[in-house]
Amino acid sequence: MNTPVFRVGPRGRGAHRDIGAALAAAPAGAEILVAPGEYEERLRLERRVVLRPENGAGTVVLRPPAGVALTVAAPGCVVRGLVLHGADPAEPVVRVEDAAGLTLDACELDRGRVDVLGSAKASGNARNATLTLADTLDADLGDPTGGGVLLIRRTRLRGARHAAVVLDGDARARVEDTTLETIDGVGVVLSGHAVLIADRLRVRETSGSALRVRGDARLLARDSTLDGAGRNGVLVEERGEVCLDDCRVRDVGRSGVQAEHEARVHLDDCRITDAKGSAVAVGGTAHLTAHGCRIAGPAANGVVALGESEVTVTASLITRTGFTAVHLGANARARIGGCRLDGSEEHGFAVVGSADAEIVDTTVTGASMCGVHVADQATLSMRAGRIEGGETGVRLRSSTACELRECVVSGQRRTGVEIGTDAVAALYATRIAETGSAGVSVDAGARLRMDGGGIFAVGGSGLVVGRGAEPTVRGIRVDGTAKNGILFGEGARGVIEHSDLSACAYPALHIGRDAEPRFVGCRVFDCAQDVGHSEGARPVFEECVSVRVAAPSLPTLSEASTRTPRQPAAPPGVAAGVASGGGPPTVGAPVSADLAESGEAPPPPETLEDLLAELAELVGLGGVKRDVGGMVKLMQTVRMRQEAGLPAPPLSRHLVFAGNPGTGKTTIARLYGRLLKALGLLERGHLVEVDRSSLVGEYVGHTGPKTTESFNRARGGVLFIDEAYALVPAGVANDFGGEAVATLVKLMEDHRDEVVVIVAGYPGEMERFIASNPGLSSRFTRSLLFDDYSADDLVRIVEHHAGLHRYELSIPARKALGELFTAMPRGAQFGNGRTARQVFQQMTERQAMRMAEIDTPDERQLVVLDEMDLPRLVGSD
Repeated sequence: MNTPVFRVGPRGRGAHRDIGAALAAAPAGAEILVAPGEYEERLRLERRVVLRPENGAGTVVLRPPAGVALTVAAPGCVVRGLVLHGADPAEPVVRVEDAAGLTLDACELDRGRVDVLGSAKASGNARNATLTLADTLDADLGDPTGGGVLLIRRTRLRGARHAAVVLDGDARARVEDTTLETIDGVGVVLSGHAVLIADRLRVRETSGSALRVRGDARLLARDSTLDGAGRNGVLVEERGEVCLDDCRVRDVGRSGVQAEHEARVHLDDCRITDAKGSAVAVGGTAHLTAHGCRIAGPAANGVVALGESEVTVTASLITRTGFTAVHLGANARARIGGCRLDGSEEHGFAVVGSADAEIVDTTVTGASMCGVHVADQATLSMRAGRIEGGETGVRLRSSTACELRECVVSGQRRTGVEIGTDAVAALYATRIAETGSAGVSVDAGARLRMDGGGIFAVGGSGLVVGRGAEPTVRGIRVDGTAKNGILFGEGARGVIEHSDLSACAYPALHIGRDAEPRFVGCRVFDCAQDVGHSEGARPVFEECVSVRVAAPSLPTLSEASTRTPRQPAAPPGVAAGVASGGGPPTVGAPVSADLAESGEAPPPPETLEDLLAELAELVGLGGVKRDVGGMVKLMQTVRMRQEAGLPAPPLSRHLVFAGNPGTGKTTIARLYGRLLKALGLLERGHLVEVDRSSLVGEYVGHTGPKTTESFNRARGGVLFIDEAYALVPAGVANDFGGEAVATLVKLMEDHRDEVVVIVAGYPGEMERFIASNPGLSSRFTRSLLFDDYSADDLVRIVEHHAGLHRYELSIPARKALGELFTAMPRGAQFGNGRTARQVFQQMTERQAMRMAEIDTPDERQLVVLDEMDLPRLVGSD
């Protein structure tokens, strides 16, 4: 059948002068061709027609004087290639009425929206149909029986106010390869039972949300982009349902996707980037699923779920979030699987309120705060997860419950797993490694069950148990801790079964005052000491042994078959009754007792003359040498008065060493202890060097025992506290360092004749440190100032190291060294003696490179360090 054709133009035989006249004359199914030009008309399509420009798209402009440019009241209408200008951007430029249908193809619409109307009484269950049945919409578009129908292809719509496309009632629409831009309002609004399927839709620069779905409306968008929305990328409210497949949401003013009330949202292979709020926000009782998505750079959370909402995220990446990557609050529920959370400015996961999270096969890396933070009454389970970096790996607060199964927690700046007061945690086959402080800490009232796995190479103690906590631990390994393997604080209890501890820098097990832990079938390997006690500790040991431990209290492996006591055996030099009574073993027993036990003869005692000669041989340090020599003479007088039965004058042996790094403070401190031993004023004269990390605990109640333990190790000798000013940081209140200072002052008073304490650091900082506590200023009354080494002193230090390693400096090398040290900047990076040692090492390396180029160097060449072996200053020619 031939299609009737009607022409519109300013001239020509048989042509209509306006489009309205042609529409009035055309029968259903006719095609209307419009000549190029601008037509000031309002059109109403009441029959099925095709309307298109005669000379191609863009040549015909329809501009009504007022009202709607194009109203469609019949099904099956087609408009191709027209440019439609609305009279008012707040009004419709195109309206599709109920039961009508329109195809807009390759058109341009400006200053006005597209309205597709449906029956206000439309009913039906939006959940009974699925958005994936897109093919059924094509038939409906052809001959609607209810609700307006719109098909938009290759069309651009811009300049609308309030909204660009509005579908209401039971309206339906399909959009393909179409752009909505510069909209003062929302891009697309769906309400009622409306349905929209969009392929390759582009929505740009809307002041409101790009897409808004409410009521029982449904939206399916594929391969679409929402860019620069002033509010949300997608807002889904009430019972609306949205499915985004391979879509991109970028640079929106609020949330990338927001679901509220009873909404349902499905995201598949989507990208949500640079949202000014959260990338995904879910509230009410809404449900959201996301698979294969990438969320990057939101200013707030990656995913936030509140209310009683439910979220499922799988195989997705959430990275560079301004707040927590995944935040669950109120009664929200989340299931996270196969995901990676990277680089959040707060936590990786935060589960608070009464929320619940189940996390499987997911990695959290680079969180600025906690990898996982759980608080209030929230619960979390994590299986086969990895938490890398951050301040704390897993932190539990309040009455939370957490289960980690087959997880790895590593590389935290502070604690691996921190279990707060009243929290409950279960760790199964979980590994904690390379943390800055403790591996696992258990606060007062908390409960921990740990079965399998272990704690490795942590910067503090492996497991720290606070007052009132009672962990149950079975079958774990604790290896390579910088402090204790397991530390039970004051009054703590618990059971440790069939676990191994090895290579702990402090005693493998420390039991605090009134603590009553029970150890069953445990082993300690390769430690200096297996058990350390505080006064009143009451540990129970059953079938526990030590292997290759320097000072064992537990039976050694060879003794285990005949002796398995419930309490540790007494160490050498300590009465067995003391240890069996539960008291602490004495720290710092006389060396002669240890040697007598081993059958070796003790070395001859050092003489005062030999030690003073060793002091005189040190390079530089003229003022310090004089001060130390004067103190030795004073102490000799004190000893002679004591031997004569005369009262000793008041004397404080504690010292302040003030000077820059590398000026010999540790060397002098070690020699000072040996001098006091030679004078008979100290029993052993050994040096125990500590800093803030050795004295200050990570948790409440931990600092006192740590400081006491370090002090006890120094009894009979010298406790040297490097950078002591760090115990009282400037401008910081409520720091645990204050407790360390108070504990130290009391111990110095209680054991005034057993330990000499030397505090060291930069001169100005040490003045502030001493002034911070009256107890310090009364006990540290003498300061020794360590001046920087001169260039000549540094040359002599290099010569000293050369002699120790059988090298010689040539005369030109000595001269060049002096010039090098004179020209060297004396800034914060200058290390005095350390710098001299570094220069010597660099010279040997450069000399070795020279020798490698000589086929057969002679012995003299191998020994001499020459001018050419000197390193160059940075920036020198």
